[in-house]
Amino acid sequence: MKISRTRALAAVLSLLAVSGTALAADDGGKLTIMVGGATKIIYLPAKLTEQLGYFKEEGLDVEIQSQPAGVDAENELLAGAVQGVVGFYDHTIDLQSKGKEVEAVVVLGQVPGEAEMVATKAAGQIRSMADIKGKTLGVTGLGSSTNFLTQYLAFRAGVSSSQFTVLPVGADTTFIAAIRQGRIDAGMTTEPTISQLLKTGEAQVLVDLRTAEGTTQALGGLYPASSLYMQRAWIDTHKDQVQKLARAFVKTLHFMKTHTADEIAQKMPKDYYGNNRDLYVKALGSSMPMFTADGKMPAGGPETVLKVLASFDPTVKGKHIELSRTYTNAFVDQIK
Repeated sequence: MKISRTRALAAVLSLLAVSGTALAADDGGKLTIMVGGATKIIYLPAKLTEQLGYFKEEGLDVEIQSQPAGVDAENELLAGAVQGVVGFYDHTIDLQSKGKEVEAVVVLGQVPGEAEMVATKAAGQIRSMADIKGKTLGVTGLGSSTNFLTQYLAFRAGVSSSQFTVLPVGADTTFIAAIRQGRIDAGMTTEPTISQLLKTGEAQVLVDLRTAEGTTQALGGLYPASSLYMQRAWIDTHKDQVQKLARAFVKTLHFMKTHTADEIAQKMPKDYYGNNRDLYVKALGSSMPMFTADGKMPAGGPETVLKVLASFDPTVKGKHIELSRTYTNAFVDQIK
């Protein structure tokens, strides 16, 4: 009998310990945010928020992790390995079509901040997206936003997905290597990779999605892109933490709007720009207009993204998508 009571008491204490751990995690334990390529300038606010100490100011213990492609970060979120993702908003629509409830709580970028780059040695043959038949195009990963946008640009140019090859080549140095080695004829990438390729002369801009003008011309409207998105179930049960995260990110957006590219670069880890600081600052300066000032979803943005995905994505095409469930301004609206 004594042994049974001892075991019962041990079991109760064990349960209390587990419950205590869970409560600690809910009330201020470590949060992990996965970024679909932390060194990409489109996702700069994630690391910059950490560098500025804004997470700590909000009483949050946040760890920033990185995956080379947004689809990898998305998978980590769905598996419950991370609490949030800094990636493209379009994943929330794609996931809803698959029965997954994911919601963007802070919109960081109003445009993709990417460009379709054509290798200089292939530029004579590829003058527009209509010329990609039989060619190989690079994307960060299959199911990534670069893949979504590549498919749509081809569709809009009258080229079906069966008429060209998509090759996942990652980003940064691996993308540059794919261009250099001739494994891809063109590809979708971000800054500072775009500026690096332009500087060496190894590639040229074919379609520019770094500005509102270029994005509207190519996609028919603003295309909200980089954002902090999370599973709706987690948001509903952790509203206080989500509010603090939103406040930290909006502080960063305000910092970016009131400081120069050089001042922002000074706050970033040196390995983000290596030996090319001047190039990084230049690329950052040209990218600044793409970021929102307040973290809010731009008017008409979700409709543009849905139009793009529904044009070629079989999981979205013909499906009823409740756009109001793919994002919320509720948290950023509370920030003064």
